[in-house]
Amino acid sequence: MDTTTQIIISGLTLGAMYAISTVSLSLIWGALNVLNMAQGALLTLGGYAAYTASAALGLNAPLAILLTVAAGGLFGVAMYALVVRHMLDREGFEVNVIIATIGIGMVLEAGLQKLYGAYPIRQPLTVEGGFFLGNVYVPYNSVIIVLTSAALMLVLAAVLARTRMGRAIRAISQNRDAARLMGVPVELVYAQVFALAGGLSAASGIMLSTITTLAPTMGYDPMLKAFIICVVAGLGNVMGALYAAFLLGLFESTVQFALGVRFAFISMLVLVIAVLIWRPYGLFGRTRVTKL
Repeated sequence: MDTTTQIIISGLTLGAMYAISTVSLSLIWGALNVLNMAQGALLTLGGYAAYTASAALGLNAPLAILLTVAAGGLFGVAMYALVVRHMLDREGFEVNVIIATIGIGMVLEAGLQKLYGAYPIRQPLTVEGGFFLGNVYVPYNSVIIVLTSAALMLVLAAVLARTRMGRAIRAISQNRDAARLMGVPVELVYAQVFALAGGLSAASGIMLSTITTLAPTMGYDPMLKAFIICVVAGLGNVMGALYAAFLLGLFESTVQFALGVRFAFISMLVLVIAVLIWRPYGLFGRTRVTKL
């Protein structure tokens, strides 16, 4: 029983961290049909921004987190306005955006390494202590990560389902040209999507850095796992990505306990291959039928 409890706690913590980053990646794919390869760098930027706000500026934790999320959103808007917007409606748009965001990620990583150095740094926003659930020790930090992730996902679901912006995002994801003909300001909505994705990535970076440490390359592994989760869920399916993140978090935790940490990523790749063979459009994706 204690082993099962430990696996569930670890799995929920991993799933909560993956969920925010995965939904951020899925939002941009669903709206623009492109992959944001700067996702890992945005996550890293969020972690370092929180460190700067807390350690260098001396701000309290809630204010530091709010400023970090806002900074992530502003960076997302800037990335869209300065780079992505100029590639819209051009031939090879999807490939060009992927290449451009790879470049943005490399520039961000190099800049962070220049400013903060290559050595790991402890995140001061980490919450110390914990409590026992039976014989299992549960860190307060893990509880906060799970609760924060759940709160952010509820807010995002409400935004997508009940607001004018959310309806516009869903309309564009279904058919951009039809949405534009109906008066939806496509470019403004794209900027809003990048703002949401940037803010969520920054929040994910804060969570990840409280579990591990800050390093310029810390975003690689979460970005790759976020992409894997998006593929398993079905690219562009935001709610499916949320469910898949927690399922794969529990799966990874189980594999780590049963086989060891080194087999966790390999097992996830095998799972992706199996899902693609069984359901090429993802666990929560749907096939699209086009009438000619």
